[in-house]
Amino acid sequence: MNWRKSTYSDGGDGNTCVEIATHPTHIAVRDSKAPLRATLSFPAPAFTALITHLKGRPSWNSESP
Repeated sequence: MNWRKSTYSDGGDGNTCVEIATHPTHIAVRDSKAPLRATLSFPAPAFTALITHLKGRPSWNSESP
């Protein structure tokens, strides 16, 4: 698999992010701190819908429920 790290990863040592690998039918997601552990796999349309939904939401902050 060809894993990519999030462009929003922490600028420090980079260990606070996720990595994704794309395939024609699904998207795999793993924790960059533990790359040999389990991954999550989503159908590509479901992952796209999730990202679209998250991009439309305001940023999380201390005032968010």
